[in-house]
Amino acid sequence: MPIRVYKRTSAGRRNASVNAHTEVTKKFPEKSLLRPLPKTGGRNHQGKITARGIGGGVKRMYRLVDFKRKDRDGIAGTIVGVEYDPNRSCHIALVEYADGQKRYIVAPAGIQVGQSIATSSTGAVEPTPGNCMPLRYIPTGLDVHAVELLRGAGARICRSAGTYARLSNKEGDYATLILPSGEVRMVPIDCRATVGQVGNPDHRLRQLGKAGLSRLLGIRPKTRGIAKSHHAHPLGGGSGRSKGNRPPCGPTGVHAKGGNTRNPRKHSSKLILRRRVSKRFGQKAL
Repeated sequence: MPIRVYKRTSAGRRNASVNAHTEVTKKFPEKSLLRPLPKTGGRNHQGKITARGIGGGVKRMYRLVDFKRKDRDGIAGTIVGVEYDPNRSCHIALVEYADGQKRYIVAPAGIQVGQSIATSSTGAVEPTPGNCMPLRYIPTGLDVHAVELLRGAGARICRSAGTYARLSNKEGDYATLILPSGEVRMVPIDCRATVGQVGNPDHRLRQLGKAGLSRLLGIRPKTRGIAKSHHAHPLGGGSGRSKGNRPPCGPTGVHAKGGNTRNPRKHSSKLILRRRVSKRFGQKAL
């Protein structure tokens, strides 16, 4: 089975499980597609921490993944192998094209070594898993992933493990997608998408089980705001533990649960037909 649970031989193993990565067939990455990935520690170009809880972790090399695939139109490709990528939750597949070039793509579910995939801008290929084409030529009702939001800008949504969007309707210059969050959104019909679901769907079932594995992933522990001083956090200070009758928030006062994070004046808001539903509060999140 993809998720493996070990015997409870220690406190760390008691609540832990591991992903067996049964889809992976290639052990070592393609050296020509590797690039250095320096650590940031959550700091910006000024050296200020803008993302808390980031630091440490094992060294990684970045794999160049082709999210556009627009220059591969009409060139047949063959799956050489499926690899593990430490920089993302899904697996990646190494494709060797007829002209000798090699590219990484997001590995669809059920992809096999030796399978042929194709990319087309005119709908000249079959809508089978792994093939990439504009939404205009994909039949309604199919699952797609690696969807563009702007034509030619590269895939932006449905790229993580096990995700997919359902193509429900096509009308005029837009196609309607049902996203994994429940959001219904219109996307320009000439944007590209890949047919099928992203592989490694069991990624969400894994339990780390101990703090040491979080540190290897580059996740540092965070101090509770209520345990800090009054000048370091809005919830800190006082003679005892007290929230001061205010909802949970971050160091800058931004609400941590249920707060709005999207700009209501964003130009693409008119393309969202139905907002996603918050699972925590059972209300629409803006």
